[in-house]
Amino acid sequence: MKKIEAIIKPFKLDEVKEALHEIGLKGITVTEVKGFGRQKGHTELYRGAEYVVDFLPKVKIEIVLEDSLLEKAVETIVQAARTGRIGDGKIFISDISDAIRIRTGEAGGEAI
Repeated sequence: MKKIEAIIKPFKLDEVKEALHEIGLKGITVTEVKGFGRQKGHTELYRGAEYVVDFLPKVKIEIVLEDSLLEKAVETIVQAARTGRIGDGKIFISDISDAIRIRTGEAGGEAI
């Protein structure tokens, strides 16, 4: 099993969710996060005063899936989340040793 963590722009969430649903992925976890990378924030003007916004709003999507679905899921996220501009996000992939469904006690692939 693998875990995908994707950090994307908030306005791309619906597109990514729909695209993942179309390829058959049913469960995702979404968290609103803030951060910066190469984008390094930006300067805004508020009531005549300039201030720096260091941490930009992003959305973190987490998906645990079977190894066989990994490539298709990553490709789908990249296509749905890409704007072609700086700050489109990142995808991190890690190994998951086990998963357990609390309600039934199912483990492994059956739990996801």
